[in-house]
Amino acid sequence: MEDKQWTVQIYITEDGDDTRARAVLTAGDMSSVVGRGVARRNPVDRPVPEIGDELAASRALEDLAVRLHDVAADDIVELTGPVRT
Repeated sequence: MEDKQWTVQIYITEDGDDTRARAVLTAGDMSSVVGRGVARRNPVDRPVPEIGDELAASRALEDLAVRLHDVAADDIVELTGPVRT
């Protein structure tokens, strides 16, 4: 079995009190899965951009994990189900 490398890149954008993150997993065969996350600062809280970045990125990674699990589940159904003739 050969070693494989998958890459996850996280892109973060800030717009006022909103921070959005996109986590893109790229597999060796160049297929990709994307997760998204958002964080919103409460106007009464101090502006600390790093916290918004961390929350949005963690939510994007969580969404990515769910989407990757769905891809695996679909593959299981497709590849282990009854043989179609």
